[in-house]
Amino acid sequence: MRRIIISLAAIGGIALGGGWLATAPGSVSQDALAGLSGDPLAGEAVFWAAGCASCHAASGAQGDARLVLAGGQRFASDFGTFVAPNISMHPAQGIGGWTERQFITALQHGASPDGQHYYPAFPYTAYRLAERQDLVDLWAFWQTLPASDTRSQPHDLGFPFNIRRAVGVWNILNLQDDFTITGDLTETQARGRYLAEALAHCAECHTPRDALGGLDRTRWMAGAPNPSGSGTIPALTPDKLTWSEAEIAAYLNDGFTPDFDSAGGSMVSVIANLAMLPEADRLALAAYLKALPPVGE
Repeated sequence: MRRIIISLAAIGGIALGGGWLATAPGSVSQDALAGLSGDPLAGEAVFWAAGCASCHAASGAQGDARLVLAGGQRFASDFGTFVAPNISMHPAQGIGGWTERQFITALQHGASPDGQHYYPAFPYTAYRLAERQDLVDLWAFWQTLPASDTRSQPHDLGFPFNIRRAVGVWNILNLQDDFTITGDLTETQARGRYLAEALAHCAECHTPRDALGGLDRTRWMAGAPNPSGSGTIPALTPDKLTWSEAEIAAYLNDGFTPDFDSAGGSMVSVIANLAMLPEADRLALAAYLKALPPVGE
């Protein structure tokens, strides 16, 4: 009996150790960044495409105030309320003390410099698909942004969602290295896919989620409940969004629908971001949306 107990304890210890290793945060190696140098001008386009200001600038900020990434916006969810942190260039309260490698590790693995998981309210699941050159350019642009000494506020999460290590299990279930929409795409559609799936992370709002908060990729862009509990976020598949490509591109530039209605809610900030991109990118996004499979297919 004693041998059995010792054997079970050993097996349990091995299982726990294996689980601890399996749920450890990943990282980007320095070798993966070898030979890459950043261009801040190119990085500014990545900044707007990735929507960084939408969450980390003050709510309702306009103009240059959108470049002050002091955090503070609150985002309700079924798991609690997440609070956007200060990611400005302040060396103590923000990320001014980070290295390029730490920055890209955060974006593609959801891991902090001290080896903690970030919660997937931060869309590292999408940024994981971004080209490393784009992220190196983004970091170069980040160096030009102002610093803020505003302290980051803690998330408001109850047990067990406040156990960060559990995010490692979530990552095993949800991280992927391939685009969701595959097949024979035109160059323009492929560019739109890259913008939508890797940078602008459109699916984070427009795709429904499973019980654990992972995106239901079988209903890609099929619309979803609003996390605030008020209303729904519309579907973007062509059987639901029947606007032409030109009408979609125009909406992404000025926020006006073909019926002369205007964007509201968080989409106002998204459009402010996308309006900073070349017209060709908004047309590419429109072409990608028109190439999506209808809901249910």
